[in-house]
Amino acid sequence: MAGPHGPERDESAPQTTDLTGRRILILNWRDEHHPEAGGSEVYVGQIARGFAERGAVVTMLCPRYPGSTARETVDGVRYRRLAGRLSIYLVVPLLALLRRLPRHDVVVEIQNGVPFLAAAYVRKPVVVVVHHVHREQWKILFKPLAARFGWWLESSLAPRVARHAPYVTVSDATRRELVGLGIDAERISVVRNGSPSSALHEPAARSDVPEILVLGRLVPHKRVEIALEAAQRLRHDHPELRVTVAGEGWWHHHLTERVAELGLGDAVTFTGHVSEDEKHRLYDRAWVHALPSVKEGWGLVVVEAGMHQTPTVAFRSAGGVQVVGVQRGAGVGHGRGDEREAADDAEGLVAAVEELEVETHEEEEVGLEPNSVRDDGAI
Repeated sequence: MAGPHGPERDESAPQTTDLTGRRILILNWRDEHHPEAGGSEVYVGQIARGFAERGAVVTMLCPRYPGSTARETVDGVRYRRLAGRLSIYLVVPLLALLRRLPRHDVVVEIQNGVPFLAAAYVRKPVVVVVHHVHREQWKILFKPLAARFGWWLESSLAPRVARHAPYVTVSDATRRELVGLGIDAERISVVRNGSPSSALHEPAARSDVPEILVLGRLVPHKRVEIALEAAQRLRHDHPELRVTVAGEGWWHHHLTERVAELGLGDAVTFTGHVSEDEKHRLYDRAWVHALPSVKEGWGLVVVEAGMHQTPTVAFRSAGGVQVVGVQRGAGVGHGRGDEREAADDAEGLVAAVEELEVETHEEEEVGLEPNSVRDDGAI
């Protein structure tokens, strides 16, 4: 039965399916062990482990990275790493042509901007997984000619090649974007992100001074600069304000330069990659979690922050984050809305962060749980 979000689950049916003996091949641009892995990779890794736990033989084909091994099995998932970040898109179809792909009954293609176009060269069924559409990112990351070519690959060629394949995405926002690219709505299922309970981690006390947390890959389209610029403006009224930037990425050097330009050297800490325990400690300590990304399919970090009663500020135009809101024990729902307009700049972020910092401080003083997501210009 198809519903507004694609095929619906029959609630009377068993919640798990026996996949014993089924061979699933996942094509991914990077795996969750990659030093620059983000929420999409965590999502795919969790699904891969779920397949393996149900008896499937799961193989993930993905690029090599410094320090990686060509072959390893982790939590029942076989990782086969070869080629590089871009050459993987040429090597995979070549292996298919030579009939050297790992044996499989179904292929799961993870499309992160550049498509594998698996439906054009594999004989088995293909499922395409898309976290979000990259219309804005192409313009940010590449020069005009390359950006136009990349967008043509994603928006025109990929939907045409996979015109009979089912799609899976993580939010209604991305589903609408895919429909806008000509993909049949009935072929798109929404499988939302989730996160393990924060009770698995030792809780930490909220910081004594205002603290903003930015957590994610350090790449241009995450727009960490906006959070830094907001922090500079907020320090006029909150000189004790601190910013913690957790994550790694090739944009790190540019961000450290921007910190120096803004005179925030004594206020900003770059932690690099953090462990799961440290990540949850940072969520606990932060007064506000900032997510100034240009686009998010869902925003797993919003879910995680909400589990720690830490409110998130993000931009409504980012897509998936506008439907993510979590309070401890309250599941997933919609954020609060009011009459303000969306603001995709530092001024909008400053206003939302300052208001949430005050609310967080006041609510904690009287023992109330802070709101988990803001939906007023900046969400």
